[in-house]
Amino acid sequence: MTLLLYVATVLIWGTTWIAISAQTGEVAAPVSVFYRFLLAAVVLLAVLRVSGRLKPFTLREHGLCVLQGMCVFCFNFYCFYVANHYINSGLESVLFSMAILFNALNGVFFLGQRITRKLMCANALGLIGIICLFWRDLNPADMQPQVLLGIGLCLLGTYGFSLGNMISARHQRAGRDLLSSNAYAMTYGALTMLVVILLQGQSFAIDPRPVYWGALVYLSVFGSVIAFGTYFALVGRIGAGQAAYATVLFPIVALTISTLFEGYVWSASAFIGLALILGGNVVMFYQPKRYKAATQSTVSVKPA
Repeated sequence: MTLLLYVATVLIWGTTWIAISAQTGEVAAPVSVFYRFLLAAVVLLAVLRVSGRLKPFTLREHGLCVLQGMCVFCFNFYCFYVANHYINSGLESVLFSMAILFNALNGVFFLGQRITRKLMCANALGLIGIICLFWRDLNPADMQPQVLLGIGLCLLGTYGFSLGNMISARHQRAGRDLLSSNAYAMTYGALTMLVVILLQGQSFAIDPRPVYWGALVYLSVFGSVIAFGTYFALVGRIGAGQAAYATVLFPIVALTISTLFEGYVWSASAFIGLALILGGNVVMFYQPKRYKAATQSTVSVKPA
């Protein structure tokens, strides 16, 4: 089940970056973010209500959902959508992979988790792989001021995403329903973005092109409702640090799409980076048989 959640998260989120690129243009970034999570919240709330799975939360828990919504379904994507004006979607997916470091560090600070050698080794391989994979894009000699602004916005959005991970992990440790917390958080995120739009005096006019509507539906249903559900389920099962390693594989999916539809040309450094990223993935999830046996003989309760 964990592997299925992991693969689904990688494949869906790996394709959302090009969909975000299709949404940037005439429509202001906060408006696109608002429509995305408004639709996602309506769909998820409706499904949970009809199926009888929408759980009541206390006032304090709703307060945490407000914070989660601002971190994961609001300001972080505001940063990503604005950054897409300055850098391409592939580079955005690379910078989002920094979530592996942010989650590991925030897990130590907020959840009392340990940074293991295994996690450090996998993260090191992944980050070196990312640098090799996008060496041409990350070359300081070719960078321009607007590129640096885009990078800064992506890193800010990624850190916000990581903070939201900590809140989701707290919900799950407390036994709160994952989908219900996501539904409430998406609602609060959309409402917060609505306030931003009104304060900025932005127009609610929407792009009539089919590509914009297709991207909106895909990002709302698959990229938000389904993928966030699978990802946060991973956070609850294997921890925020390990779950975030899925973000290291996003650039591979993004590059594959770019190769097929945008003419991306692979270099020697890109192939080396791919090998390092896959190697880190093996390190993260490989467990020797004797280790598995020892774990099964000593652990008698399920993880939270």
